[in-house]
Amino acid sequence: MRKLNRLLLASVLSVCPLITLAADEAPSAEPDVTIRQDGDRFIQEYRVNGFLYAVKITPKHGKPYFLVRADGTSAQFIRSDQPDMLIPQWEIFSW
Repeated sequence: MRKLNRLLLASVLSVCPLITLAADEAPSAEPDVTIRQDGDRFIQEYRVNGFLYAVKITPKHGKPYFLVRADGTSAQFIRSDQPDMLIPQWEIFSW
């Protein structure tokens, strides 16, 4: 009986570090929000596990609006209040 208790204790102690590692790497449901100021407007970037999925822009004059991904995965953003208007992302100059 004493040998069984020791074996059980040893197995529980060997599994504990694995449980803490699994808990540390679990993805979070809360988004990471980065707030920055660009000129006279505030920009809030919403990310989950490093994936940018929405941007809230609050201009100094006017009401705030959201830019969200057009199809969920591409880099093309649309305004949430005007879904037919695509935001251009052209590269004019490069060197």
